[in-house]
Amino acid sequence: MAHAYTSKEMMALTAGRLVKNGDVLFAGTGLSMLAAAVAKRIHAPQSVVFFETGGIDPALKELPLAVADPRVMAGTCMNSGLLDAFSLLGHRRLRTIAFLGAAQIDPFGNINSTCLGDYHRPKVRFPGCGGACDAASLAFGVIIFMQQEKKRFVEKVDYLSSVGWLKGGNSRRQAGYKRGGPIAVVTNLGVMKFDEQSRRMYLAACYPGVSPAQVAENTGFDLDLTRAGESAPPSQEELTILRREVDPQRLILGPAPE
Repeated sequence: MAHAYTSKEMMALTAGRLVKNGDVLFAGTGLSMLAAAVAKRIHAPQSVVFFETGGIDPALKELPLAVADPRVMAGTCMNSGLLDAFSLLGHRRLRTIAFLGAAQIDPFGNINSTCLGDYHRPKVRFPGCGGACDAASLAFGVIIFMQQEKKRFVEKVDYLSSVGWLKGGNSRRQAGYKRGGPIAVVTNLGVMKFDEQSRRMYLAACYPGVSPAQVAENTGFDLDLTRAGESAPPSQEELTILRREVDPQRLILGPAPE
């Protein structure tokens, strides 16, 4: 039986499914925080969530509004600071997964969260990448949230805020990054992953009711569609936990489905 759900609900649950028990999750604000809470509550209860402001393994009984919300410190195993939090990202023995968002992304997962247009005369200036560059550089892997639009999925980002697979192939390691790289891009239409050899993005799965052609139409570069499957829709159990326990006030989820 199909259940009504929103694109935000689907994105949060899809990202949560990519997390494994034992993963250490670096969460930002918005959908990143929602996905981390979903992973902890539903898919990987033995994962550990931490925030750049220093909250390590909080209880997350209430969803924080931002990384500076005091609720990121509630029920933690340790309340620390920026330095200790970021030191976890590059810890060699930890499988750290960073959840990030961006304004633009290219075929190799390089992201722009700084500006549109020329840096010195931008059409739009964003707040900047904050700790996203550190996370993309140091974490074991990165999951990126995007809206699937041609203006966001571009051949070349206007400004390189955070590194992905750079030019593809072995270029990331040759540039001095010893580990890491994007694992997946979760959008409102489906999930993109990266080829193991070329490191170029391909369509891994469409959401129910979405065709590969729709995804291609909303992508500003050639996208391999030959490996596309279909994501499982949210189960009633997933939706119930998400709505009643993770974000009952729909602070991040937004309006409920009609």
